[in-house]
Amino acid sequence: RAVHYARRVMSTSEAGGPVEQKIFAKLTSELNPSFLDIENESYKHNVPKGSESHFKVCVVSSTFEGMPLIKRHRTVNSILAEELKEEIHAMSILAKTPSQWEKTPELGSTPNCLGGSKA
Repeated sequence: RAVHYARRVMSTSEAGGPVEQKIFAKLTSELNPSFLDIENESYKHNVPKGSESHFKVCVVSSTFEGMPLIKRHRTVNSILAEELKEEIHAMSILAKTPSQWEKTPELGSTPNCLGGSKA
């Protein structure tokens, strides 16, 4: 079964930066998703151009069947533990089962950064 990746085909040389590629590879390998969308939202934050520090991930997988939402998020966080520790500053997660995605196939949006701890 092919993964529907909403942003781009990851096999090309234009497959996003190295952190995005790691996210894709790990989530695909561990969760066998039917839908995966990874958006680098770093541009919405006060970070250098080209940064890969803020992501929004939508992953649809039958692995999530019977799991409460908190366990789904913990599963994704566990898979990406190394990246979260060293490279990713923030990650928004939408984790759904295939039947949930069929009912509401929406990614939603995240707001621009308001500056966090800036004085």
